[in-house]
Amino acid sequence: MSVTEAPVVWFEKLRRIDVAKVGGKNSSLGEMIQTLAQRGVDVPAGFATTADAYWNYVDENGIRDAMAALIADWTTGKASLAETGAAVRKLFLRGDWPKETADAIIAAYRELSERAGRTDASVAVRSSATAEDLPDASFAGQQETFLNVAGEKALLDACRRCFASLFTDRAISYRQAKGFDHMKVALSIGVQQMVRSDIGGSGVMFSIDTETGFDKVVLINAAWGLGENVVQGAVDPDEYQVFKPLLDQPSLTPIIAKKKGAKAIKMIYGNADQPTRNVPTSRAEREAFVLADEEILTLARWAATIEQHYGCAMDMEWARDGETGRLYIVQARPETVQSNREAAVFKAYHIKSKGKQLVRGLSIGDAIVCGQVCLIETAKDIDQFVDGSILVTSTTDPDWVPIMKRAAAIVTDHGGRTSHAAIVSRELGLPAVVGTGDATRLLHTGQQITVSCAEGDEGMIYEGSAEYDIETLNMDDVPTTETKVMLNLANPGAAFRWWKLPADGVGLARMEFVISNAIRIHPMALVHFDRLKDEAAKEEIAALTAAYDDKSEYFVDQLSEGLARIAAALYPKPVIVRMSDFKTNEYAGLVGGAEFEPNEENPMIGFRGASRYYSPRYREGFALECRAIRRLRSELGFKNVVVMIPFCRSVSEAEKVLEVMAENGLKRGEDGLQVYVMCEIPSNVILAKQFAQHFDGFSIGSNDLTQLTLGVDRDSGELADLFDEQDEAVKWMIRSVITEAGKAGAKIGICGQAPSDHPEFAKFLVDCGIDSISVSPDSFVAVKKKVAEAEGRRSAAA
Repeated sequence: MSVTEAPVVWFEKLRRIDVAKVGGKNSSLGEMIQTLAQRGVDVPAGFATTADAYWNYVDENGIRDAMAALIADWTTGKASLAETGAAVRKLFLRGDWPKETADAIIAAYRELSERAGRTDASVAVRSSATAEDLPDASFAGQQETFLNVAGEKALLDACRRCFASLFTDRAISYRQAKGFDHMKVALSIGVQQMVRSDIGGSGVMFSIDTETGFDKVVLINAAWGLGENVVQGAVDPDEYQVFKPLLDQPSLTPIIAKKKGAKAIKMIYGNADQPTRNVPTSRAEREAFVLADEEILTLARWAATIEQHYGCAMDMEWARDGETGRLYIVQARPETVQSNREAAVFKAYHIKSKGKQLVRGLSIGDAIVCGQVCLIETAKDIDQFVDGSILVTSTTDPDWVPIMKRAAAIVTDHGGRTSHAAIVSRELGLPAVVGTGDATRLLHTGQQITVSCAEGDEGMIYEGSAEYDIETLNMDDVPTTETKVMLNLANPGAAFRWWKLPADGVGLARMEFVISNAIRIHPMALVHFDRLKDEAAKEEIAALTAAYDDKSEYFVDQLSEGLARIAAALYPKPVIVRMSDFKTNEYAGLVGGAEFEPNEENPMIGFRGASRYYSPRYREGFALECRAIRRLRSELGFKNVVVMIPFCRSVSEAEKVLEVMAENGLKRGEDGLQVYVMCEIPSNVILAKQFAQHFDGFSIGSNDLTQLTLGVDRDSGELADLFDEQDEAVKWMIRSVITEAGKAGAKIGICGQAPSDHPEFAKFLVDCGIDSISVSPDSFVAVKKKVAEAEGRRSAAA
């Protein structure tokens, strides 16, 4: 059989409509070179063999009938998958190149080397199946890639192995599961100039949040050396998140998360016999971020450009040349999991009771699964896997897919959110916890555990079987209301899970969650590190802030990034951030905190909230909080953030706090800054008119207002029956402040627990004329419906 068209096509002559000719991967590279190079997206040069070249190889070697017979024997159960794959691959590996095809590959390789100004340029040889990267099938890692291939003989050998890799066991299994005819899928080979990322860095990038489908962020993973370690999950990479809507403003740096990975190894060039090899990274490499902020932003802008061009969420691989410092996109394909999820329906999992935490890592998915561990450390023991158990292993590659399909959940020691284990788990709809570091050391076969991916970015492994609820939320059933219904959020790691809720913003973002969970250090211990007497605390602080010359900057960085994720979730709707409201005993529990906090008999009504902000005891700590908010609004670009002051006892105290804020760059009214006050003390109600002169709005904290109106300690078990947010005295307070706020033209909402715990309480609030109700996300749909009912009755009565 003769080739019906040229066996080789240069990338710049291909478009994405050429999938049938050169597969999804190669047609996408051609599309980007033709259309996006002028928009600044760099893609390394290269060429592809055609589908006709594949079939010509098959027929010139007379192996088509033998291939079909072997596949038929497998599908009828006469041969195993392993036997079939090995036999078909052998047919390819023993074949000879048709002269016309070999000559075309060599001629193109010589021209590519000339373009690069080198003899026998080093190239990457990648497989591109003609059925891959379709909307419902990613084919991730199904065929082989060969890196650092140099020389004509080595290139032809790598190309032959690429053809054979169309019949790896995993590729055969995947095609069968997706319903593709094995004898109608061809393979195109992409030959691309190598980027010297072996002495630079590389990674994977998505134009969508891989766990929640949140479409306003770019997720970037990065490691030193060649990119295969990131793709396969053999290394724990850096992770960066960038907010897309603000990328077009050059003055902003909308990087909303930066997490340093362990990056224990890197893949570098080897020799002719072993083109690549892994070596340990240096301590300096492990302690440094792979990408500078400007590089992160460049990649994110490219991701947004590529997504815009293709009209769908994208999965990309990038590389940085260590010689030139230039960044490149080396692959781009449609994202196939989150973009195909049902938009209107999602499930919310809630843990009720749980055992001891055993291991933690990165959560993949949002489900909870209980089951028995099946620990398998190497691929040679795969046949020992017990169906329906929880697979625990060091890392996975495509050879593991057949047993991953039979697992209830997956736990790995290594890998990030873009690793093989993470990608396949998402595609299979399985919860996974990756990058735990030591799961294979701490867990054992037969152990009963709970895998929880429902608690934010961190996935948890608990001892025993936890109790949990599953709630199905249908967004098609949510009515529209005049009264705004907002969300109470605290955990930045879980904020993106709720982006699909049609909420009117965030009515309460609790700063103290970020301080206690991400920062962990008392701000005054950072300001006055040198005077700390607690040596253990000093040692812990030194370790946590090792990357910072100015330890205060650690607090500002972590706080601004944590709050940025909450601000991003519902952008550009308002996000009300409450300044810190720890009690003294809670502050004392932070690292280094005991030396800066007084001992109080009753911290609940002691040195808390506004009184701290202008006090010499904490004023410098509050200045760090202000710096973080200023960075959040001015440098990251989240002008939708509203500041709220808690536990403000008097009008004179309000004046002092506003003055201190202004001194620290947060002046009410400047650059659109609004400042609200918590209404949680009877004085806030009694003097509502005067408070309204100093603040743009009120947010009723029903817990503290109930406590202080009824004189009932909200934490007292003995008095639990008396703590009633629907008590007539409390309702009088709420009704009164809503009325006074309305007269003063100030906004007023409620962010306490009452509407979440008692959705019927919403009717009372609507009847009072409240502007907004902020509730926990799992109460949102119920409260929204109650508000709609109340508004309907009020309209009917009018």
